[in-house]
This record gives sequence, C-alpha cells and structure tokens, in this order.
Amino acid sequence: MMEQPPIVFGPVPSRRLGRSIGINNIPPKVCTYSCLYCQVGPTTRRTLEPRVFYPPEQVAAEVASHVERVRERREPIDYLTFVPDGEPTLDSGLGTAIRLLRPLGIEIAVITNGSLLWRKDVRQALQAADWVSVKVDAVDEPTWRRINRPPSDLEAQHVQDGIRRFTDEFNGRVVSETMLVGGVNDQPDTVGRVGEFLSSAGIGLAYLAIPTRPTPYAAVSAPDETSVNRAFQILADAVPHVELLIGYEGDAFASGGDPVTDLLSITAVHPMRASAVQDLLGRASTSWAVVEDLVAAGKLREVTYRGEVFYVRRLAA
Repeated sequence: MMEQPPIVFGPVPSRRLGRSIGINNIPPKVCTYSCLYCQVGPTTRRTLEPRVFYPPEQVAAEVASHVERVRERREPIDYLTFVPDGEPTLDSGLGTAIRLLRPLGIEIAVITNGSLLWRKDVRQALQAADWVSVKVDAVDEPTWRRINRPPSDLEAQHVQDGIRRFTDEFNGRVVSETMLVGGVNDQPDTVGRVGEFLSSAGIGLAYLAIPTRPTPYAAVSAPDETSVNRAFQILADAVPHVELLIGYEGDAFASGGDPVTDLLSITAVHPMRASAVQDLLGRASTSWAVVEDLVAAGKLREVTYRGEVFYVRRLAA
C-alpha cells in the first residue's frame, strides 16, 4: 500500500512561482488522466467525479501551521500552490480551502491538467485562486489520448471548450504547460495545433517542459534539443511569451556579469540566437571561445531553425 505523503511541503524553489509552499490535496494516485510521463506513476483510480479527500478545514489548518513555522524561520513565501499527486480539481473542497487560506495574505496558485474545466463548479472553485496553470500537451484527439490517456468518455474538444470558457471567465492569470515527449507530441504539426489553440484561448504565457524525472515507462523519453528549439519557435509564433522548463534551475532570469552563468541560465528558459549570444559576450568583454567551450563540454548545443543558428541548454542525458 502506498504511504500517504504529507499534505503540505516546502517552500521549494520554482522558476514560475518563486518560493512556493506545495499543497498535496489529492492522495496518490487519483487523477482524470494517466499520462505517459507522470513521475508519480500510473493512475490507480481514474475518475471524472470530484469529491472531498481531506476536509478543506484540515487542509487550511495544516497549511497555516506550516506557514507559521516557515515565517518563524524568516524564510520568504511567494505562493501557496496546489500541486498534488493527482488532479487538484478532483477535490470538491478546493474552492473552500482556497478561501480559508486567504487570511494568510499569500498568493495562491493551482496547477491543473484542465480536464474538468467544462464543469461549472470546477471553474467557480478556481475563481478563488490568483494563478492557474493548465496542461495542453496535444489538442488532436489521437495524440491527446496517446499521451494523456484520459477516460474513454472524455473528449478532447470538451476539455478544450472548458479551458476556453475558464480563461474567458477567470480574473487572475492563466498560463499553460506543454510536456514534450519524443516521438509522441513533438512533431511540428502537433505543436502548431497546440499553438493555435493557446492563441484562440487567449493564453499569453506558455511553458514547454520535458520529462526530467523517472517515468513509469522506459520508452518515454525527452525530445532532442533540435526538436525542443523547433517547438519553442513554433509556439512563439502563436503565443506572446514562451519559456522552457527543461530541468536547469540555476539562477534563471538573473544577469550577474558572469557570461557562463548568464548563457546557461538564459538558454534554459529561451533559446538564444547566435547574434544575441554575441551581443551578451560583447557586453561582458568575453570572446566566443566561451561558447565553444560550453558546446565542447556538453552544456550547450547549437541548433538551426529557419536558417538561424540558436543555442539551447543541453538536455540531461
């Protein structure tokens, strides 16, 4: 029998959310999907029916107690994030739990696969949050079924309609996350359709991720750097802002004057054109040999897209 993990953990560093305290409001592994790449493992109970797993009062009390201890240590907290071992919107007490956490004065995020947003009660529950991430790995039915493995009675179009309705109604910020799996959803036409959907849904920030932790299936692997860069460029043609989540935490967004740190940090988030790299090196009075050394060391990879040379953070083997 799987041991029940704690409801609250962290804070942990998050490039998207800063210092985040995680809230695990769903026991493993209750979910609407059974994704090929899920680090928690195959879904043991796949369902589309929300219910209470932990009383929202219990969730709020445990979070409040944890926050108090963290604050006593003078550690910063940027977000309280519902990021459980299953699908957070399966918790019918989610909206109540969020409202009970409001007195703590900390922004609240929910990371969902978006599969239940066709339900009015789920959309209403999420209205209490500040920031919501929705999963969009594929929008064509065959690829969506292959990678996310939903129940047979759930349709891709139904899910997409729910996401559109939610982004239209939500007063906070909605972002998307797409997990790229090599040979499954990294083809240009598949990524292009995702970009078209995100644009039509009004999503302004899209994250591209790859499997960086062990998955339930040995055959599941990350695409190569060329495919990741290509997907980035395709989405960037459709969505105002795209960022990579490829496993390198580093000092992501900071520029501290060290060209090596800057290159590795930036290329973990955005592929850089050769001209942009040259400009960065010029401002640091550093020669191109830095790039050659990073490529030789296997830390950067040079790729070409539409006749332009880009540099991408090398993916972990």
